[in-house]
Amino acid sequence: MNRTHRFAAFQRFIVNELAHQLSPKLTYHGVHHTKDVLAVCKQYARRLHISSYEAELLKTGALVHDLGFLHTYRNHEEKGTGMIQEILPKYEFNAEEIAIISGLVIATKVPQQPKTLLEQIVCDADLDYLGRSDFEPISESLFQELKNFNFLHNRIAWDKVQVKFLEGHQYHTDYAKKYRQPNKALRLEEIKKRLEMNNYGE
Repeated sequence: MNRTHRFAAFQRFIVNELAHQLSPKLTYHGVHHTKDVLAVCKQYARRLHISSYEAELLKTGALVHDLGFLHTYRNHEEKGTGMIQEILPKYEFNAEEIAIISGLVIATKVPQQPKTLLEQIVCDADLDYLGRSDFEPISESLFQELKNFNFLHNRIAWDKVQVKFLEGHQYHTDYAKKYRQPNKALRLEEIKKRLEMNNYGE
C-alpha cells in the first residue's frame, strides 16, 4: 500500500468512526472539528512547502488528535495515543511514524507545548478559530458542549473561562501570529467588555 492509498483508506476509516461513534453531546469536538483541523493543516503544508511525507504525517495527526473522545473527555489525548498504537499498524504505519503522530496528538493538550514544526502546526490548526471570523458560532458550540457535560452552567462563568484561556494561549507559527493573533486579541477585549458591563440577564 503506497502512502497516498494508506492515508486515503485511513481517513475514510477515522472519519466514519468519528461521525458514527462520537457522542452527540460533543457539539464542539465533533467530526466537523476534526475536518476543520485537517483542512487548516493542509493549508499550512502548502504554505510552508512541507514535503509530501511530512504532510501525510501531519494530516494523520490532525485526523486522530481528538480520537480519544470516543472513550473519555478528560485526558483524551493520552487515550487517543493508546488507540492509534493499535490502529495505525493496520495501515502500514511503522513505529517511527506512529511516534511522530503520537507526538502531534499530545502536543495539542492544553497548555500546548509543541516541540517540532509539525507539532506547532497542528496546535495552531486546532485553535485556528480563535482568530477567525467564525469565532462566535464555534465558541457557542463549545459553551453548549461544556453545559452538556455539566462543566459550566451560565454565560458569566463561560466568559471568565474564555478570558483566562485566551490570555494564556499563544500561537506558535509565524502565520498564525500575524493573521490569527490580532483577531484573537479583539475577541478577548470584546469578552472583557461584556463581563464589565455584566448585562447577561441570567
